[in-house]
Amino acid sequence: MYAIVKTGGKQYKVAVGDIVEVEKLEGEPGTEISLQTLLVVDGTDVTADAAALEKFSVTGKVVEHTKGPKIRIHKFKNKTGYHKRQGHRQKLTRVEVTGITGK
Repeated sequence: MYAIVKTGGKQYKVAVGDIVEVEKLEGEPGTEISLQTLLVVDGTDVTADAAALEKFSVTGKVVEHTKGPKIRIHKFKNKTGYHKRQGHRQKLTRVEVTGITGK
């Protein structure tokens, strides 16, 4: 059984026991969270109807907060002497999926 969940504007395929890196979520490590379910596949049964998905819940546990890789941005304009360096590291949260339940 697996599910497609949405968090941080992105969609992830998860199963019980998976550890997923998502955009930063509120909560300390060890906190239980609930993820929005978009699709559930159980063997040959596929559930995508919004009314039926209300019966399903995907729960997870915050493992840790980390940062993604450093992204280097360099803007350069030819012949003017203009250049600008900038960097960015996205804040991420590692989430362990603890359960996919249908009520």
